[in-house]
Amino acid sequence: MQSITIGHVTVSRFLLGSNPFSTFSHQGEAMDLAMKRYFTTERIKAVLRDAETLGLTGLIARGDHHILRLLFEYREEGGTLQWFAQTCPELGSLARNVEYAVQGGAVACHLHGGVMDNLVANHNTAEIPDAIAAIKAAGMIAGLAGHTPAVFRWAEEHVDADYYMCCYYNPIPRTENPEHQRGFAETYLDEDRDAMTATIATLRKPVIHYKVLAAGRANPADAFAYVAQHLRPQDAVCVGIYPEQQPTMLAEDVALFTAACGYGRGKATTDQVCS
Repeated sequence: MQSITIGHVTVSRFLLGSNPFSTFSHQGEAMDLAMKRYFTTERIKAVLRDAETLGLTGLIARGDHHILRLLFEYREEGGTLQWFAQTCPELGSLARNVEYAVQGGAVACHLHGGVMDNLVANHNTAEIPDAIAAIKAAGMIAGLAGHTPAVFRWAEEHVDADYYMCCYYNPIPRTENPEHQRGFAETYLDEDRDAMTATIATLRKPVIHYKVLAAGRANPADAFAYVAQHLRPQDAVCVGIYPEQQPTMLAEDVALFTAACGYGRGKATTDQVCS
């Protein structure tokens, strides 16, 4: 598995996402409930161990009570994935979010994408530079996430983040409410994806491309081929899985990503910039 380096952290270019572990399916309340029933602690740890076996070295997950407890148990059993923590609006202050990330041994922490969308859209960004500085002061690399290009255009001019989490789609506008709203219809438009990848090409910082499979709506082979065309040498991709009906899903996704980038066939062609 190829790796990238962000600040002092070296991590695999394919990162394991965790929305399914936290029952954010982005496919409706019935699927949320199915994930809640399926993802016991033991099953989540099994996925983490599978990720290690496949050469993955990083996990992107919420910095909440559930994930923190899970990681304590996983590490006690020898787990080695590096944690990129996402701040959680329900925890309240940034200081509490940073505290949780530090307690869980996170190597990185990034500001919640919905919160960033909301703050930038409402021109309420004064606290963000201090938040990035606090994460760095705690010894972690600092990032921010978002679902709209406007977040990253603002960030390039106003903060010194170490990395960005760029969502390919903007399924629910966050102007009024920064948090994920269950039960609302979500929209996944190719034009949003294309606008984000066009923005990524202009950014100075490493980018973790996420929701690249449109929350399970996209054909995986086509989606990874698209990623391969837009992943820069300093970038990585984040993908979550739900293997209840497809136990080899993670291995298959890694294989598709590897093939799209040309890793398994010698040197990649010039349009496969992720090599």
